[in-house]
Amino acid sequence: MTASDERTWGTLSHVAPFVGGIVGLPFLGALVVFLIYKDRSVFVRRHALESLNFQLTLLIGYVISAVLMLVLIGFVTAAALALASIVLQILGAVAASRGEDYRYPLTIRFVH
Repeated sequence: MTASDERTWGTLSHVAPFVGGIVGLPFLGALVVFLIYKDRSVFVRRHALESLNFQLTLLIGYVISAVLMLVLIGFVTAAALALASIVLQILGAVAASRGEDYRYPLTIRFVH
């Protein structure tokens, strides 16, 4: 892969959850990019893996928030998660488009 293609697919791995969220599966885009490009580019693999792990961590956070909505604090935590996910995914996409590595903070590393 060319460096330009690597940056493009790395960026898409961070932006894909916005599109996947429309159908209710935000982790799906990062998973597809990871499965297709994991053996073609180390750069794309790292970015897709980071995005996938972040989306899985967010999924756990949203499930916990849904339970906490019974005591009303869950609405606050869900809003905080939504805002953080938007900001952090944009930061990840910008870093990938520059050809830099990016690690999401407070992310559980499910997939290595």
